[in-house]
Amino acid sequence: MTIAPQTIEPRPTLRKMSRCFVVSVGTTLLSAAVLVALALGAGVPAGSANVVAVCCGIAPSYFANRHWVWGRSGRGSLTREILPFWVLSLAGLVASTLTVSVVASVAAHWSTSARAIALPLANLCAFAALWLVQFALLDKVLFKPAPKENVA
Repeated sequence: MTIAPQTIEPRPTLRKMSRCFVVSVGTTLLSAAVLVALALGAGVPAGSANVVAVCCGIAPSYFANRHWVWGRSGRGSLTREILPFWVLSLAGLVASTLTVSVVASVAAHWSTSARAIALPLANLCAFAALWLVQFALLDKVLFKPAPKENVA
C-alpha cells in the first residue's frame, strides 16, 4: 500500500503574513521610486514628496491586500474597509513624513547619492516599525471573515 504524499499547506496566518509582506515590499518600492524622483529629480521638498509617494501606494496596497492576501472579492465596504484602510495608511504617512523630513534636514549637505539612499531608508524604517501593527489590524479587524450564519 502506498500513501500519496500530502501537500503541506502553510498555516493561513503565515501565508497571509508572507503575502502581505510581498505587497508591502512592492508598494514600498513604488513609494521609494516616486520619493526619489520627486525629491531629487524634481526638487520637491522631501516631506511633500513623501506625501505624494505614499499616497501613490495606498490604492495598490488596498486592492492587493484585499484580493490576494485576504481573498476578498466584490465591492469593498466604504465604512468597514476602505476608509479604515486609508486612515491606517495615512497614520503611516504621518509617521514616515516626519521621519523623512528629519532625515532630510540632517542629510541636507550630503551628496545626492547619499540622500538617495537615506530618504527611502527613512521611509522604509518608519513603515517597517508599523508593519506588524498594520498586519494585525488588517487580519483581525478590516479583512476578518464575516461571521458564518448558523444553518439549522
